Amino acid sequence: MKNRFLKTLRVLFVEDEEKLSKLLKNAIGDNFFKFSIAHDGEEGLALFKKIVPDIVITDINMPKKSGLEMAKEIKEIDSSVPIIILSAFSETEKLLNAIDVGVIKYFIKPFDPDELLEYITSLEGHFGIREIALRDGYIYNKTKKTLYKKSRYVSLSKKEKQFLELLLEYYEKEIYVVSDDLIKKSLWEDEASDDRLRTFIRRFRSKTSKELVKNIKAQGYQVVIA
Repeated sequence: MKNRFLKTLRVLFVEDEEKLSKLLKNAIGDNFFKFSIAHDGEEGLALFKKIVPDIVITDINMPKKSGLEMAKEIKEIDSSVPIIILSAFSETEKLLNAIDVGVIKYFIKPFDPDELLEYITSLEGHFGIREIALRDGYIYNKTKKTLYKKSRYVSLSKKEKQFLELLLEYYEKEIYVVSDDLIKKSLWEDEASDDRLRTFIRRFRSKTSKELVKNIKAQGYQVVIA
């Protein structure tokens, strides 16, 4: 039986040895919500920015950009993301460098995939309550403050993120409808018209779903939980 926590995780595995990457994906990949593979540090960094994974597993010695160089850049983007290093070498200097860039665990090749899986399972406390299931198949990740439809990352503007976070924040307080006035004050410093808010809501719905946010006549808006 697969662990429910693991099934919420998006994992990025960066490894230039294609055989090893396939072996690890076959061994543990099905335990996760999504298990993506990149083949060097440059590709790994680009994929990290695109899919916003929860955990990164990486080799050290790779072409174009090393695992440690990539890890440093990832930590500059998101200091909270756990990074796990896999290496064929237990060199002290590289171990110290890994600690310096914020790597949380170091596995020496060859390693047991079950031990890696067990370690990732132990990280559940790091994330806490992470995801909220919304209407129409959408998932909101509270840790990353990101929205997904199935495995697809949904790109939202800064104000669109603020809007969704505001609705969810009040929903968790059992205030299910957020007034138009409160939304306008939260999103815009200057006075905003009703037309401006309606236009904003239409744009948000065009990026997501008409079912995700419900208008309560003469009251305001409510996020719809699955």
